[in-house]
Amino acid sequence: MNSHEIRRKFMEFFQSKGHQIVPSAPLVIKNDPTLMFTNSGMAQFKDYFLGNKTPEFRRVADTQKCLRVSGKHNDLEEVGHDTYHHTMFEMLGNWSFGDYFKKEALQWSWELLTEVYKLPKDRLYVSVFGGDEKENLSPDTEAFGIWKTMVPESQILYGSKKDNFWEMGDTGPCGPCSEIHIDLRPEEEVQREPGRDWVNRDHPQVVEIWNNVFMQFERQWNAINGGSGELIQFELNYQGDRTGDEFKKARAQKHTEVTILKELKEKPGPPAGSRNLEQRIHAV
Repeated sequence: MNSHEIRRKFMEFFQSKGHQIVPSAPLVIKNDPTLMFTNSGMAQFKDYFLGNKTPEFRRVADTQKCLRVSGKHNDLEEVGHDTYHHTMFEMLGNWSFGDYFKKEALQWSWELLTEVYKLPKDRLYVSVFGGDEKENLSPDTEAFGIWKTMVPESQILYGSKKDNFWEMGDTGPCGPCSEIHIDLRPEEEVQREPGRDWVNRDHPQVVEIWNNVFMQFERQWNAINGGSGELIQFELNYQGDRTGDEFKKARAQKHTEVTILKELKEKPGPPAGSRNLEQRIHAV
């Protein structure tokens, strides 16, 4: 399965779920002093989440080119050290503006990965936000409960704020997130150590391929210390749904998911040895 097939299947899937397909935004951001470049799929929809503009469509899907060389999401120093950090890459995303929320987002991400892309369910692990005392944030038990209806509890992990609370910059929309990771190690390694032990531990063959981000908060500027300040929870509207309800990004990066899907489609397991996978990743 190549990148064109991954992209096509993604768009067709979310069209079938009532999403309008929209074009990628420019890489250079205009009229937003907080960002120099488009560093995430969410950037072009920021005003919708903040309530500054009214979206034309309640459900949207797109493929967004992203550049990360500065600011909070600066991957420049990580490039070349692992198999999944890049400066320029593509994100496939589906978005809900005051329509569906966690239940549908998580169910559809699982359906697309396992029923359409045919990834093996026993090689997938999901993580949810485990809370943060300093920010007075509770664990995302709602997402955990939804996952329990689809995934064995042994494949669900609570993650830290670093890994499971997404922020696009020092200020702006943000919220808890739920990632999906895949274990690409050879079967003999899987038998020795379960994949859950390697989630978010920088293993080259246990990698994140999807992130569901729930925009429940806005990080506001702190005029006192000249930096990021407190979290403000979005008010409820749209018949009880949260403003800027949900977006999620599915990484169809040339160096990660494309190779992952190709390997799993053509072989019963991942290639033997991380070096081979890493070489293929960089050669794509």
